[in-house]
Amino acid sequence: MELFDTHCHPDFPQFDKDRDEVFQRMHVAGVTRMVAVSVELGQYERLAELAEAREGIWFSTGVHPNHVVDAEPCVEELLLRASHPKCVAIGETGLDYFRHRVSPAAQQERFRVHVEASRLCGKPLIVHMRQADEDALCLMREACAERGIMHCFSSTKDVARQALDLGFYISFSGNVTFKGNDSLRDVAAYVPLDRLLVETDAPYLAPMPYRGKRNEPAYVREVAECIARVRSMSLEDLAYQTTQNALNAFLLNEEEA
Repeated sequence: MELFDTHCHPDFPQFDKDRDEVFQRMHVAGVTRMVAVSVELGQYERLAELAEAREGIWFSTGVHPNHVVDAEPCVEELLLRASHPKCVAIGETGLDYFRHRVSPAAQQERFRVHVEASRLCGKPLIVHMRQADEDALCLMREACAERGIMHCFSSTKDVARQALDLGFYISFSGNVTFKGNDSLRDVAAYVPLDRLLVETDAPYLAPMPYRGKRNEPAYVREVAECIARVRSMSLEDLAYQTTQNALNAFLLNEEEA
């Protein structure tokens, strides 16, 4: 059985003391692939080096909607970084109105830049969306976002349906396992099997029974187990299908992966 963690931040300082051990535990848990996701352009060299040094790891390039920067990213910068052979996505990008570090107007313009870069290079978007569902989906339609992943999906069936209609995959993280989050588990059961992904968002959002602790890639297994239960299928079948979906979402063929 193999699992694919589609969204993780293994270069973050929370892993500085035991990064090698984290990767070892990941492989013991059957997690053979991951995408290391960017939140700011200064990560590029770290992420590229990490992906180059290890099989089964790819990375993205982009700026988180609430990351404060001295200069906004431009399409050309994103395209240059996306040309690396192990860069498989643009993002994470999107809209986050929960925090107010960056104004909604500035977030929207930044999101448009990422959508345009994705369209030009043909690599999928990784979309972060928090308390901004309507604006994010509207912008995605207006800017003609063509493909991507709705990362750490935490919204409703209707929002999932709209994202699916745009051709996006829906990725679930540790919060789908939380007690009292039955509505999100209902969405995980609703999403078509061929558009479903799993992730950790490590070091954040550790699933049950690790909630409140540092998350790590090995724990994507708990996310997959939870979704397999609500879909009444085996963990092995869920792992196989979500891995195939991830390979398709990130345009990776079996030879590359």
